[in-house]
Amino acid sequence: MAKKTNRVLLGLTCATCGRQNYVTEKNKMNTTEKVAFKKYCKLCKIVTDHKEKAKLK
Repeated sequence: MAKKTNRVLLGLTCATCGRQNYVTEKNKMNTTEKVAFKKYCKLCKIVTDHKEKAKLK
C-alpha cells in the first residue's frame, strides 16, 4: 500500500536551451510557488537558471 506524502517529483528545465536536465522533489504544502535553481547545463556548458517545468510520476 502506498503511503500518502506531500512530496512531488519535478523536472527542472534550463531557461536558456529548454532542456530538462535535473529531477528533484519538493514539499507541495510548504513550497507553493515554483522553484528555481542555478545549475550547470551540459548542453550550454554554463551555469544557468533551471526552473520547475513538469510534475513527474
